[in-house]
Amino acid sequence: MRSGTGQRPICAFCSVGKAVHEVFPEMQSTNIPKLNIAGANISATSYDEVTRTVTGWFRADPLQQSPSRYICVTSVHGIVTARSDHELHESINNADIATPDGMPVVWALRSFGAKDQRRVYGPTLMLHLCQAAASTNTGVYLYGGRPEVLPALRERLQQITPGLNIVGSYSPPFRPLTPAEDEQVIRTIRQSGARLVFIGISTPKQEKWMAKHRYSLSGTVMVGVGAAFDFHAGSLRQAPRWMQNAGLEWFFRLMMEPRRLWRRYLLTTPIFLPLWGWQKAQYWTGRRKPVF
Repeated sequence: MRSGTGQRPICAFCSVGKAVHEVFPEMQSTNIPKLNIAGANISATSYDEVTRTVTGWFRADPLQQSPSRYICVTSVHGIVTARSDHELHESINNADIATPDGMPVVWALRSFGAKDQRRVYGPTLMLHLCQAAASTNTGVYLYGGRPEVLPALRERLQQITPGLNIVGSYSPPFRPLTPAEDEQVIRTIRQSGARLVFIGISTPKQEKWMAKHRYSLSGTVMVGVGAAFDFHAGSLRQAPRWMQNAGLEWFFRLMMEPRRLWRRYLLTTPIFLPLWGWQKAQYWTGRRKPVF
């Protein structure tokens, strides 16, 4: 999937990646290949590869890391929503890494040639990166979650990962921050010395937040992990492993939070299957190539 020159070939479905890397060549920061899945450039990667990459970023001089790095954990919901939300589309496609968070995304990657692809699930990735942060004495900041969730989350993460240095946290209100509030939050994160910032404010807000702040938080690695805050804090149950592996996590979450999630799972995500089918049909006929 990599070309002989080491550069990634450009996807026939969109030219966003090419335009961005021509204007900001420093943003092409990994050798992890991406495949275009229904318009979203998804990384064919693993927990170990992402963790190694992020650890390398930790060890680099933060003064030499501008813009910051950010990682999207991308599900079917994000891919479908991005088709009608240009800002989200660019936020995902300009990410340094966009992991396949849901099993349908994994299956789609496999269907386009990433035969050994496995799920890179936000809550599990968060734990891998916490371990990497602890082993390199990297400060961690938690942005998101409800005020009552953050203390439990902090305690749980430090129990799981001894030596983890959580240098700060912030629970944003359920409204857009004013420019003054946003500036204060960014100043606080910078002053904390954090190099790893977990964002837990759900899709599409977290992807847009990371893209917006990649220049104001230079030297950091931002990772959008969504519901991982609630899962690790124990305030929300995760689906059993067998349901996750079978691609049925959506049904479990719908049963847990029907009022909040019914529109996502009953109206938005079903659109993915015909999109994937149409892309696959074009791939078979040789008119579209999914590699980015």
